[in-house]
Amino acid sequence: MTWNAYNILTLVFSISYLATILFTVFIIILEDNNPIKTISWLIVVILLPVLGMVLYLNFGRNFRKEKLFSRKGLTDYLSIKTFEPYQMDDLENDLIQRDPKLRNKKHIMRLLINNSKALLTHKNKIEVLNNGLDTFASILEAINAAKDHIHLEYYIYEEDEIGNKIAALLMEKAKKGVEVRFIYDDVGSWGLRKKFINTLEDAGIEVKAFMPVRFPMFTHRINYRNHRKILIVDGIVGYVGGINVADKYIHGAKEVGFWRDTHVKLEGDAVHSLQAVFLTDWYFVSQTSLNDMRYFPKHDVDDEHLVQITASGPDSDWASIMQTYFMAIVTAEHHIYISTPYFIPNESILTALKTAALSGVKVKVLLPGRSDISVHLWSSMSFVAGLLHAGVDIYIYQKGFNHGKILMVDGIFGSVGTANMDLRSFDKNFEVNALMYDEQAVSKLEASFLDDLSSSKKLELDEFRKRPVQSKIKESMARIVSPLL
Repeated sequence: MTWNAYNILTLVFSISYLATILFTVFIIILEDNNPIKTISWLIVVILLPVLGMVLYLNFGRNFRKEKLFSRKGLTDYLSIKTFEPYQMDDLENDLIQRDPKLRNKKHIMRLLINNSKALLTHKNKIEVLNNGLDTFASILEAINAAKDHIHLEYYIYEEDEIGNKIAALLMEKAKKGVEVRFIYDDVGSWGLRKKFINTLEDAGIEVKAFMPVRFPMFTHRINYRNHRKILIVDGIVGYVGGINVADKYIHGAKEVGFWRDTHVKLEGDAVHSLQAVFLTDWYFVSQTSLNDMRYFPKHDVDDEHLVQITASGPDSDWASIMQTYFMAIVTAEHHIYISTPYFIPNESILTALKTAALSGVKVKVLLPGRSDISVHLWSSMSFVAGLLHAGVDIYIYQKGFNHGKILMVDGIFGSVGTANMDLRSFDKNFEVNALMYDEQAVSKLEASFLDDLSSSKKLELDEFRKRPVQSKIKESMARIVSPLL
């Protein structure tokens, strides 16, 4: 064989190509990710070397996390530090001690204090809001009554009928001297036009995009998104839950039909915790620290309803929301009700659910029959057989798309927020949940949940196992791919 320049270049290229693949594989292994995620990336890189390396470098690596969010982590501490005098250290409050159901959930309260500095607040009003129509009516009423400031933060904000209606009211309030600050996620709200943003700013509203993505230098930003949905009015009224600002939450969507969702309205101490989350995010997007205590005003709420607000994300020391789900499940005594649109649990949550069911706890999980993200629905179905075998009741919502993110345990503990029971919410997204230790609020959540079950189909193991082979293949492939999304 004659070695000419072409042969030498080909050999050099082949060696370099192989070395790059091996190096990428080596880096993936050293990342010490979840084994399932590691294996998924290895399969992609080995089977599709070029595409796999591009995808991994853009979406898979975690080495930038500390650099990206270290300042935000510091701000979390500084914001929460303001409320340290009000932090309950011993959990021996009379309200908790005289109620055995509350006493049995002290470990969850303590966990949240330790893993996310989540203050246990006492003086609160809680209103459960079902679906977009009721939620937006309440939100518009609260905004209209604003006197000092309005803070809103949304993953998706669409420039449609409800989006424009809220925007018009915000501009009206801003022109009257009310401070209005708005954070939108740059990926979730990709469709917002610059003209729309400029109009808001011209009216005096401060608008910031969360981690703007600009091609081609986007690799360290696109994978970490702000999935929070928060509205705070005058530091007295707050909203959090699964509902973004878009018409589909009122009228449904063509591809999935009726859009079922849940939000909560809070008044009282818990709103201060929501405010701290917003102001931390505001500092991150604007580098402006708002330390004025008028954002945390006194209120006249005298009702006793225990609430903790916990925020989690890639800036957190602990996966606080995932740990809360895990603790609530493994310590349940009677029943666990779960509604989630995207069910891609990690091994800990999956084992916890199976263990709870096998131990005699009634576990009911409501999943959507239709979804706006098909691959997530297929992946969810891949977990069903194992859960059914363990005794978990699985229901498939038939009325439309169930987008609510709710966990209810033993009639006393409820979680409503932005976090799905999936790997992205546990690991990549910035999320926020309201944790309620309150029979009155949880009974309303459970009543709505049981009503949703009446519009659902209960799966039976023998019947489910007879589904078409192509469905099983599709679900298995989606389960492999889903950790990468």
